[in-house]
Amino acid sequence: MKNRQRGFSQETSSAKAGISIRSGRRIEKNQRGRKKRRHWRTRQDPFGAVWETEIIPLFAREPELTGTTLWEYLDDHYPGQYSEKLLRTLQRRVKHWRAVKGPEKAVIFCQSVPAGQQGLSDFTRPRTTITIAGKPFDHLLYQFRLAYSHWRDVHVIQGGESYSALADGLQNALHKLGGVPAEHRTDSLSAAYINTTQKRELTQAYEALCQHYDMKPTVNNLGVSHENGAIENAHGSLKHRIEQAIKVRGSADFQNLEVYRRFLDQIVDKLNKRCQGRLAEEQLHLKPLPHYRFMDFSELTVKVTTSSTISVKRGLYSVPSRLIGENIRVHLYHDRLECFVSQTPVITLSRVYPKTPEGRVRRIDYRHVIHALAAKPQAFRFSQLRDDLLPTPQYHQLWQRAEQQFDPQQACKWMVSVLRFAYDHDCESPLAAELLQQNPLPELKALQKRFIRRHATQPDIPAKQHTIDAYDQLLSGSWITQEMAYV
Repeated sequence: MKNRQRGFSQETSSAKAGISIRSGRRIEKNQRGRKKRRHWRTRQDPFGAVWETEIIPLFAREPELTGTTLWEYLDDHYPGQYSEKLLRTLQRRVKHWRAVKGPEKAVIFCQSVPAGQQGLSDFTRPRTTITIAGKPFDHLLYQFRLAYSHWRDVHVIQGGESYSALADGLQNALHKLGGVPAEHRTDSLSAAYINTTQKRELTQAYEALCQHYDMKPTVNNLGVSHENGAIENAHGSLKHRIEQAIKVRGSADFQNLEVYRRFLDQIVDKLNKRCQGRLAEEQLHLKPLPHYRFMDFSELTVKVTTSSTISVKRGLYSVPSRLIGENIRVHLYHDRLECFVSQTPVITLSRVYPKTPEGRVRRIDYRHVIHALAAKPQAFRFSQLRDDLLPTPQYHQLWQRAEQQFDPQQACKWMVSVLRFAYDHDCESPLAAELLQQNPLPELKALQKRFIRRHATQPDIPAKQHTIDAYDQLLSGSWITQEMAYV
């Protein structure tokens, strides 16, 4: 039409537009034909025999069936009649049926939570395998996040999801934040809720924790993870940042737990830089913190056995032998045990976890019992705790070599003496490394000569020998009269 308006002929204008002269005349006369909607099939329906009789009833019973599953069903019941070339056709038919006649779908209602209203908590695992000093470190990450400003805090959790882990991580986050939101939202954490088939009830400890901070506990519907989306999305970004930071660092091995914690804190600080403005706005709406933290541990009472051990949550721990027979109170945290006699703290132990839910684990420290063992070294050979008393793989090697070089009695005495020297002189690692380099192992007398310091000669103190008469006076009580006379 532009060409016609410029004065070109019908033939020239049609040629420039790439259409026929006849089409050009129809366009000029506004006689464009409209494509009629086709109501007939151009080929036979390959699923016509089974769609209404078998496929639709299957959909009515299980709406989530996929086209692949339905094709495999047809191939099983009608071998050779429905080739794999028809799979894509079936998938398109399934997609079309769901859109036209399928069941209603869940609708996501995006939320706009007011400032200071909601904080969320959840546990997750990093996607990257973390090692501490070369050993795999099995742990969880607790994450707290504000729904409005998206400020977050992350805490390393050893063991599973427990009340002590939740309480410790939550309180650390709140005190770092400097305020408390109106409500605290979680999914169905076993640390916070007693989940039954009929209902979910707050645990007494979690309910008391929320009351202490004046927070309303809320929970999303069971199995509906998108209701906790504000924290689930944060898990994804956190894991991605950890992966990227480890790639930049070049290693996922950390010298100790404290170094790993600082590594995570740096990642979280960078994420929180993006929400400083909204955080400052939200902090104006937060409730004030209480004056003290709430109890973030479980308390139990155990008795120390004659083996100088206590049993706590499928874990066996050694304690100093002076506590044998005592009933001690244990404050059980997710990463440690704090032990008390009455109100006096006596020892803190690192908590250990079994590898399986049904298993048991030990944490035995030879320093707690070494002096008692040195008094009867032959008890070491068949002790149930023998392998646990050896502190490192190097000491296990020393014991194997001692058994080969010495007779059984001498081997026990030699090994126990080495452990005592390592404890008394604070040379556990250097002593093991030095002894492993010697072949054969040095005799016990040589070690005793090196480590046992002889006491200096004491000066002679003259002793007065009393007479028999003085002893008679002592028995009769006459010495009292004599002593009073001198006074």
